[in-house]
Amino acid sequence: MNNVVIAIALIIGASWAWGSIGVMQRNYDLQKTIDTKSRQETLAELETQNLIYEQNYYRSGEYQELALRERLGLANSGEKALILPPNSVEAKTADMTPTPTKSLEPENDFQQWMNFLFGGNHSQLQK
Repeated sequence: MNNVVIAIALIIGASWAWGSIGVMQRNYDLQKTIDTKSRQETLAELETQNLIYEQNYYRSGEYQELALRERLGLANSGEKALILPPNSVEAKTADMTPTPTKSLEPENDFQQWMNFLFGGNHSQLQK
């Protein structure tokens, strides 16, 4: 009879523990959902504020002046336009060729430690 009571108590305890774990998992999932929704709400508020700032900028005189100057090619008094000739072939090819870069990093970890401990890069850095 004692063993039956102990077995029933263990079954009740195990079911209580299993139920508690299930509730904790559900709470965790719900909290994760709440956090996601909160982040989405914050993002939406920031996007709304950004759009309001953009509207105010587009209504400002500064933007209207810049847009007119760009579309119509106008300039303020005292401003001068600088018209540059097109790039030469040499300039275009010079832009396309990569410039070699000299790496200051040593070949391996041992060399890095030697440079760190004994100042091997000190002479290179002063040049």
